[in-house]
This record gives sequence, structure tokens and C-alpha cells, in this order.
Amino acid sequence: MATARSLVIVESPAKARTIAGFLGDGFVVESSIGHIRDLPKRASDIPAQYKKSSWARLGVDVENDFQPLYVVDPDKKSHIQKLKDLLKGADELFLATDEDREGESIAWHLLEVLKPKVPVKRMVFHEITRRAIEEAIEHPRELDRRLVDAQEARRILDRLYGYEVSPVLWKKVMPKLSAGRVQSVATRIIVAREQERMAFRSAQYWGIDGTFSTKAKSEPGGGKFEASLLEVDGKRVVQGKDFDDQGKLKKEDLLLLNEAAAKGLLEALEDAPAKVQSVERKPNRRSPAAPFMTSTLQQEAGRKLRFTSARTMRAAQRLYENGFITYMRTDSTTLSSAAINSARSQIEKMYGKDYLPSSPRVYKNKVKNAQEAHEAIRPAGDVFKLPEQVARQVDSDEAKLYELIWKRTIASQMADSRGESISVRINAKAKDGRDALFSVSGNTIIFPGFLRAYVEGSDDPAAELGDKEKHLPTMKEGDGLDSLSFVTQGHETQPPARYTEASLVRKLEELGVGRPSTYASIISTIQARGYVWKKGSALVPSFTAFAVVGLLEQHFGDLVDYAFTARMEDELDSIANGDESAVPWLKRFYFGQKPENDGPDDGGSGLDLGLRSLVADQLGEIDARAINSLPIGKDEQGREIVVRVGRYGAYLQREDDRASLPDDLAPDELTLEKATELLNAPSGDRELGNDPETGLPVFVRSGRFGTYVQLGEAGEGKEKPKTGSILKTMDPATMTLADALKVLSLPREVGVGPDDKVITAQLGKFGPYLRMGTDSRSLETEEQVFTVTQEEALKIFAQPRQRGRRAAAPPLKELGNDPVSGGAITLREGRFGPYVTDGETNASLRKDDDPNTITAERAHELLADRRARGPSKKKAKKKTAKKASKKTASKKTAKKASKKTAKKASKKTAKKASKKTAAGDGNGSEEGTKANASAKPVKKAPSSDSGSADLVG
Repeated sequence: MATARSLVIVESPAKARTIAGFLGDGFVVESSIGHIRDLPKRASDIPAQYKKSSWARLGVDVENDFQPLYVVDPDKKSHIQKLKDLLKGADELFLATDEDREGESIAWHLLEVLKPKVPVKRMVFHEITRRAIEEAIEHPRELDRRLVDAQEARRILDRLYGYEVSPVLWKKVMPKLSAGRVQSVATRIIVAREQERMAFRSAQYWGIDGTFSTKAKSEPGGGKFEASLLEVDGKRVVQGKDFDDQGKLKKEDLLLLNEAAAKGLLEALEDAPAKVQSVERKPNRRSPAAPFMTSTLQQEAGRKLRFTSARTMRAAQRLYENGFITYMRTDSTTLSSAAINSARSQIEKMYGKDYLPSSPRVYKNKVKNAQEAHEAIRPAGDVFKLPEQVARQVDSDEAKLYELIWKRTIASQMADSRGESISVRINAKAKDGRDALFSVSGNTIIFPGFLRAYVEGSDDPAAELGDKEKHLPTMKEGDGLDSLSFVTQGHETQPPARYTEASLVRKLEELGVGRPSTYASIISTIQARGYVWKKGSALVPSFTAFAVVGLLEQHFGDLVDYAFTARMEDELDSIANGDESAVPWLKRFYFGQKPENDGPDDGGSGLDLGLRSLVADQLGEIDARAINSLPIGKDEQGREIVVRVGRYGAYLQREDDRASLPDDLAPDELTLEKATELLNAPSGDRELGNDPETGLPVFVRSGRFGTYVQLGEAGEGKEKPKTGSILKTMDPATMTLADALKVLSLPREVGVGPDDKVITAQLGKFGPYLRMGTDSRSLETEEQVFTVTQEEALKIFAQPRQRGRRAAAPPLKELGNDPVSGGAITLREGRFGPYVTDGETNASLRKDDDPNTITAERAHELLADRRARGPSKKKAKKKTAKKASKKTASKKTAKKASKKTAKKASKKTAKKASKKTAAGDGNGSEEGTKANASAKPVKKAPSSDSGSADLVG
């Protein structure tokens, strides 16, 4: 009798390996390797039968209830066949994808593509432990259609937004830009902060610090302490917080000390008698922070570990898939009773009963419409593994992140910290009769409570944490003090800090924009698109971002309005809850508040005109020149200086003068003085003299691809002047006419080889080389181009040709042995970027993979994914029949002529159709291979809830 077999499908190979270890021989566990199909990304993805259909432009049929057209990823076809083959031998199918909208989406797609004829069960779990997996097998559920509908609406919404608005950016700003529902709002937040910094005006103020000592020298530190000047004759001294963003005081009844006034008071305070005016003590109590959810984990890992959001989520994903933490995409701060019991048990064992509150702590979720019913992110299992136990099994990033999660979870169930804060006021009598009041605060921790396990970080690394102790000597009111010294120091107000990844995540969460699970993708996307770059940990917007945000704010205000975007998130949640229907909601958004035949207006996030009409109406009103111009000011001669965003980036313009902008120049650093300096700087273009042979002038110029020399002037009706790239050893600033003529002498004729073939020495894209007919050989140095002789050249050509350009470079990193092939895994730099290899299989790193931090586990995943896709398909070579009858040849000739005529006749029509069917690849082109994908229009089909949904192409 045959043994019953169950097929379990998860998303990733790592997750599949972990779960397979918990299940017996009756189960086969395989991964889908993420999503198996999606909306077409470019025109070439659309199968021929849909090229002229209503799906062709958007991949969504907006006229027929927004039916999406899903196409199978060509790279996944062989893997899908593998899943179908496994399904043939199974008695039941468990869809074990993550329990969120994206996981429900993947499960639904698998169901649609595999079309199983056996019972199907939805298997869900919050952690990958033996008990959790066994319980999930015993208690499956049905596919949640509400989550599917919500995911479908989200995916279609993002497609409509991106594919309608992005072409406006291509026409009015520059090609290959993209707009996205959340991506554009995140960019706007960063640009708005930079605008605040640009408008900011600093102010200067001075203060005085005094060092005092109690009379009791037996006090710790000899009774010394420092205090800051607070008041003079009852008038409070100005501090930084008293200025507005324009450098003006918010109140008039304050004392602003300049340098002279501060130094005058300093002299008057020398050896001034001082005494304690007041001592105020207050008890304080602090409670621990809630356990981590996705957004707070990203924020805290950014502050404490200096991880990017993407790096944090990669490490968390690996920890989850290997069974060390619970599901890492969650809005919940709830802990299960088993988790609370485990935490309390470890607290009592490690810290004692005094650190346990009388009852478990319960945290209320502050996130609106929390998406999932998951737990908070915590160590997996009923008994938490200690950080040192996990560190022996994972890489450095995972170990650090697990320790952070463990500490936060344990601390969340610990007792409050208790302490006492002390505020002391000290009066010092100056020689000129003025009364100076100094202040100092201290803090003493009486009982540390949760601080023994965890201290929450701060966005400002230099800021002191509130729980840090600061001891003061024992003092009471009326005590006399010795004035030891006084110092004065000038201060300058600072502009608002730029966003870091951590603070941007917090801001997005505060505004209710996007989902925590998408934040890492959003931040990666806006950097990849050139809207934002990093200066240290700060996110700096580019001038391109200013142009894009300016266009969207002026002409598509609702689409980047924070409240409007947050309201869309709420309404997508209402679809998931079953309170809203997806199709009417999409109609309101795309066609307007009252589309035809859609009944009465019932409110919601619809646009008055609808997205389609809004784009059509606004396109003609957009002044591209105005949008792409950022005024800087006028120079001393009254000439306007502006930053312009052009096809190839931003540049400065003043009348006919232009100057490039340094790539690392932040917008708030481009002052009028800096802009004038850049415009007045020598361009690097200069005339070196005349060529003795031709009499033509010789120039050294700066171009897009570097510095070059040019013989003669370019102009209409003139021959294209001869040019040549300068040598690496040449300095443009000190280059002479002789140097330039040396470059222009290339290519140099070296001599003649066999069969009277001329040998020349040249500089090429990949360095110096020799050419003889169609044969070529590399030279070792640039100088050889000018010195190599005919004899030396013939010897070089006599050597066997080296097929590779150079010897294989050593690996960048060694990552152990692959568990499948047993081969040694190495990280290498290839022609198309870094990749990992086990000697048999090569796998390129993904966009979010950092070569500096890649782990062995991640390398295993990449190699497993590459193997699952099967070997690359090569184009079949055309075979020519050796023998053919005259009749066959005649038919082929006639057929070929017919095709040629038809092709010529329909050339214009085909060109138009190509433009119309462009589903978008960032610039409307149809790049990429022809789609060898199955496609099917569907009414209910979800897809990714990740930030990539905001991309176009």
C-alpha cells in the first residue's frame, strides 16, 4: 500500500530546509522562490495575443473592472514544472507562505498556476519551531479572500499610479525617472527637510560655565562639579532653543550675550563668592519600551547597530527562516502567554525576583489598523535561546540583531527603573554687583529595573540618554561654595537634522504612510532612482528630487499629500477587513469621485477628476523649464544664478555661463557664494598652441567621459576635429603642447608584419594595444604605445593569444563549502558585478546584497535559487538543409519575398503599435528578451506588497 504524501510549499529555500527538518518522510517541502508571476514589467513581457488588447499599456484592463494581466516569470517556468511534477505524486497540498497580504498573494498565485486536483490547505504560523509547524499542520485554514482582494487593490493601485504619473516625469524632467505612491511621498519628506535647512539662518550666542566645589573636600571627586549660567539679575540667558529658524529671538525679555558681554561678565565673576540657592529633588520612574515590531526594529537597529533598513530586514529574514525569531513583518506589540512565561522565567533566573513586576506587562498597539494578528518580533520557541547560543550558529549581523531582539523582549517584561533627579541653583555675586544664577542637574538610579537588560537608543548618537546617571556632591540650601573657574564659549544654532533611515522610518510611521514591511524597499528605491544619496548616515536629496517633488506638489498635490496617502492605506485596510470593495474603490481613484454608472458618491480617497483625467489635464500646463529651475540668487552684477536639472543631471547657469555641480555637493551647501565660485572657476578648457604641421589650434577640454585633447575647432560645415584621451600619467592642469601632440599622434604605425599587414599601436577602451589586421594584443603600459618597435611587436604577435583578458583575480571573500555541491563558495567580482560561485554554479548578488557583509547563509540561498531556475537558455542555431529541391527553394524564396513586402508595408503601423503597447520599463522602451511566459487575465489576483510596487519598469 502506497504511503500518503503531502506537498508543502513555502517561499524560500532556507525556510524550506528548516521546516523539512521538523516533518517526517510523509512530507515533501519545496519553495516557490518568492513570487511566481506578476504584472508585466515591460512591453516584451506581454504575450502576442494581448499586444493590441486593453491590457497592453498598463497591464490592467481599466475598462473591465480593473482586471490584471499576470505573466509568469520566464526564469520560474522550469521551477513551476518541478512543483507540478511534485504535486502529481502528492495526496494533499499545504500552502505555507507567510501569514500576511503578500504571503496570501503568493499562495493564491500558486493555487491558480498549479491548479491542484488534490485537497488544498492553508498552513500558517508565526515562528518556525517544531511545535509551531506541527500545530499549523493540525489546524490549517482556508485561503483568506479578503487579504487577496486587498493585495490585488494595492498592486493595481501602485501600477496605475506609477504608469500614469511616471511618463509625465520623463517628458518634463528627464527619462527613466519613476513616481510611486509611497516612494514619492518619502522623497517629498526628505526634500522638505532640505528646504528647511536651506531657509535656515543661524544665530550666535554666548554662555558661561562655572566650576564650583563644596567645602567638604571628602566628597567624591573632591566635591567639584560644573554648572551653566542660567540668569543674570533675574533675566534668563538666551539658549539655542530661544531662536526661530530665521535666527531671531522668539521672546524679547531675554538676555542675549555676545562675545564682549560674555567676557566682561567672566572677568567680573572671577573668585566670586557663591552659595547654594536651592536644591530640588524629585523621584522618577521609567517603564520599558514595548517589544519590537517591524518599524521599531528598523529604527533601533539603525541607531544602535548602524544597520540600514535593508540590512536589518535581511538579517531578520534569515533569523526567522532558520527558526530563531518570530515573523519579522508585523505591526503588533503583543506577546503570547508562552513568550511571556519564557521571558519572566529568564528574568527571574538571570536577575532575580526583584526584577519581575507583579503581573505580566500588556502593550497596546499604537499603530492605526495594525495589519496582522502576529505577535511582536521576539525570540522563537517556548524557551528563548540566549544570545551567546545563537551567535555560535549565525553570522555577525544575525548575532547582533538577535541579541537586540532578545534584550528588548526580556526588558519589556521587567520592572520599572526608579531613581531620583536633583536640580541645584547656585548664586554667584559678580564684582560689579550683578547676580549670576547657575544651574546643574543630576540623576541617581535607585533601582535599575529593565535598564539592567536594555537601554533604548537615540537618533542623536551624541545625545545623553535620560537614564544615564550623573552624581552631584551632597549639598543643601545655603551651603557656601568655592568658585574655582569660569569659561565662556560661543555657540551657533544648527539647522534641523537631515533624516537618517531610522528617523525617516519613524516619520513614515507617524504619518501612516506605507507599511513597515515596505520601508526598507522604499528607502532602497529612492536611492537607486537617484532621488536621494547618503552623506554618512544622513539622507540627502538630489536636485533631481527637488524638480520631481516640485512638479508633483504643483500639479498632483493630492498624490503626495501626507493625509491623502495615509487615508489610502486606511481604505486598503478596510478592503482587507471586508468593509470596502476593491473595484468601486479603484474606480473612484482612477475615474474620479462619480464615474459613470457607479452610483452615488460615497467618499473615500477618490480624486475629483480621477487619476487618468488629472494626468491628461495637467500635462499641457506644466512648464518644464520652470519646474527644472531652482533659483539661487543674483551675483554682484545682478545676474540671475539658477540650478537647472537637465537630461544628464543638474548644473549651474548664469546667462550663457554654465558649470557642473560636484556630485557630493548637498543642496543646502550651494550658497550664492559657492555658486558664484563654481561659475567663475576655470573650466579646464584651454588652448595649448598650434600644431606645427597643420597650423590648427590644439585644445585640452573636459568632457562627459573625462579630459581629452582636440585638434582644431568644431563647427557647422567643418570636418569633425581629431581628438584623443589623455594618458593616465598626464595632468590636465600642467599639460603642454608637446604632451597633446604626443596623444594626437596616435594611432602610431609601428611597422609591417606578415602578408604586408600594417602594425599599429593604439590606446583603446581597455588600455594600450597593438593591432595587425584583425588580430590584436594588449600592451603592458601606456608608454609602450610610443616606444614599442617592429621587432618587439612581431615577438608579441608570435606568442599564443590569451583568451582571457587577464589572469583570474583572487576571490573577494571565502564563504565556506556549499551544502549541496560541497564546493568551496567564493565571492568574486565579475563583468556584471559581484557574484558567488561554488565552482559549478554562479549566482549574481541582488540589488540589496552588500558584498562587504554577505554571509555564507545568504550565498547558499543565492546558489539554491540559481540552481532552481535551471540552466540558461541559449538561442538555437539555425540549421541550413544541405539538400533542398528546386520546388522547396522556390517556395522559400517566394515566402521570403512576401514577408519582406509585408514588413515594409506595415513598418509605420508596427512602430505605432510598439509605442502603444509599451507597458513601461522606466523610459517606454521594449528592452529585454521576448516574453516566453504564460499569461492570463484574472479578476482576483494579488501581488507584492513590497516597495517595488512603487517602481515603473
